[in-house]
Amino acid sequence: MSELITEELVDLQLSAGTGAAAARALAERMAAAGRVTDLDGFLADVAAREEQMPTGLEGGIGIPHCRSAHVTEPTLAFGRSETGVDFGAADGPADLIFLIAAPAGGDADHLSILSTLARRLMDDSFTGALRTAADPARAAALIRGEQPPPDAATAADAEPSGTEPSGTEPSGTEPSDTEPAAAGPGPSGPAAAGTTPDTDADKADKDATRTDTEAAPDARPFRIVAVTSCPTGIAHTYMAAESLEQAGREAGVELVTETQGSAGFRRLDPAVIAAADAVIFAHDVEVRERARFAGKPTVDTGVKAAINRPAQLIAEARAKARRGETTAPAGPGTAAADATGEGQGEGFGSQLRRYLMSGVSYMVPFVAAGGLLIALSFALGGYDITEAKPVTEHFVWTEVASWAALLLQIGSAAFGFLVPVLAGYIAYGMADRPGLVPGFVGGAVAVTVEAGFLGGLVAGLLAGTVVRGIQRARIPAALRGIMPVLVIPLLGSAAVGFLMFVVIGEPVAALQRGLTGWLGDLSGSNAIILGAVLGLMMCFDLGGPLNKVAYTFAVGGLADANSGSLKVMAAVMAAGMVPPLAMALATAIRGRLFTTAERENGKAAWVLGASFITEGAIPFAAADPLRVIPSVMAGGAVTGALSMAFGATLRAPHGGVFVVPLISGPLLYLVAIAAGTALATGLVVLLKEIRDRTSGGPEHTAPGGTAQQIKAAAG
Repeated sequence: MSELITEELVDLQLSAGTGAAAARALAERMAAAGRVTDLDGFLADVAAREEQMPTGLEGGIGIPHCRSAHVTEPTLAFGRSETGVDFGAADGPADLIFLIAAPAGGDADHLSILSTLARRLMDDSFTGALRTAADPARAAALIRGEQPPPDAATAADAEPSGTEPSGTEPSGTEPSDTEPAAAGPGPSGPAAAGTTPDTDADKADKDATRTDTEAAPDARPFRIVAVTSCPTGIAHTYMAAESLEQAGREAGVELVTETQGSAGFRRLDPAVIAAADAVIFAHDVEVRERARFAGKPTVDTGVKAAINRPAQLIAEARAKARRGETTAPAGPGTAAADATGEGQGEGFGSQLRRYLMSGVSYMVPFVAAGGLLIALSFALGGYDITEAKPVTEHFVWTEVASWAALLLQIGSAAFGFLVPVLAGYIAYGMADRPGLVPGFVGGAVAVTVEAGFLGGLVAGLLAGTVVRGIQRARIPAALRGIMPVLVIPLLGSAAVGFLMFVVIGEPVAALQRGLTGWLGDLSGSNAIILGAVLGLMMCFDLGGPLNKVAYTFAVGGLADANSGSLKVMAAVMAAGMVPPLAMALATAIRGRLFTTAERENGKAAWVLGASFITEGAIPFAAADPLRVIPSVMAGGAVTGALSMAFGATLRAPHGGVFVVPLISGPLLYLVAIAAGTALATGLVVLLKEIRDRTSGGPEHTAPGGTAQQIKAAAG
């Protein structure tokens, strides 16, 4: 493995007036060293990265960097400018410029070295030593983390890595994500001569600190977990982590970071997350497995904010924790946040549900936008509006029919994305970004062969499986750079397209046609039974997996929009409104059966129920699941059955009572909701009255373990 930087890659008299000129001057040194194969192609990649976000940092540092197929091995060039070069930092030009080049398929060891350097840039003693380095060899040695050549009396004092001899510093490994105070370059200053990085005195101090913490648990420091990530995952990711950790030490806060960089990421210990008082997300790309941090006070910002103002972010996290702010639960028809990455210790069923919910969570915004636009178009123009000409051919500003046609055609365009988005993000949940292209292609093929919603499910699972298979294959080093941008999209799309067109598509399309026909023919007892079953599912776990299965089944039918599928959507929404409305009514008519907190929650439950947010009943179910859940399930089943019996149809996938004017037979629909709400209310009041006589009242009710079970089920 070649050295990351040599003296030939150092320019201590860099003369460049712009960032582009500075990048070219340093890149020419890389090309001369045989590290860059196509100078112009590499510089184009550097410029593209710079357009995403300026790479200047406060403190006079510029770090232009990119991953590029034109780089043969991870390389760093360093330039020092007397006049300064503008890289977009708030405090002005940079005099220290680091051009970081990583191959598109760079291995983890090299990327780990780059991440260690990025952390060291946060150390003032390191940057100070570079500003005073007298020759290129000394600067290159400093950057490599080696003992500089002994040509200056103060060389050792200026070096941030201590007085260890060359080769002893662990610059090839990144600090542990779960131990922010790990050994390595940091702000603690040089070690005393003749000492090791961890002396007996250090250990004694640590033991004393640990003993004090154990003896006084109430006085433990504030705990924060942080996740940092940037588009390329090379520099800003690790600099943000180091900046936050330093600020945490200065503020007396226990702060642990998870760096989601190019070399992958190691998940924080779930116990560390559970013990945290707050969370900081400093990211410019999606945080992977974000759902792990749900329910914590959260500061969500860009990665540069963590580098430039970490103390402010920590103060904001503490303030949110004092106010009791937490991340909100997902609403009905939405998946719990991010579902990418592999779960730990999950069974096949749990993983499959997570993959499917990943697709559903990204599909639902398209459902909501398209469905509501289509519903509004019918409200304005009637059902005959489907026969209107395209608005590109006929649109009259003063005609209501033209506006209705416009809404219909915009909504239909949004609906056209449902199946591809579902398939693409199921594949994304299984294989991360490489699964997106094959997933979208498979979903588009499912639309082409008329395999519909079921085809999208199958295509997404196929794409994720195919991409994961390709990722496990042993790939020659020469091909790694083009894997994510060429090989995986090409092979994955070809394989999934072949399977969907030739092998699986037609059988799935036949099944979809059969399901659609069955829904269209639903009448009488069959429709009533289906409505009752859907109502039970919507109310069993109050926003959990069964609730979302029922909701997904309903919104999947909206794309076909026959009378049966529209009845299903109406029944699902009506049943989902029952639990919070029933709890609100119960607290209003029998307040003495509920605690003060539950009565307060009951006031909010009116609005949540009317808005079709089933999760509004979770606090009640968590406190008393054996009485609340059976009661609301009975009410939901009655509402679902009555809605189907009344023949109510709904084209809007959400909205609660606010879209009742768009429902066919709105009065009978409201009767169905009222009947289910009344039954659920009566049952829960009756069961609580019985409990009240035997246990002495609600103040003696202890939720216990069953509350945790229902919270877990609710997802």
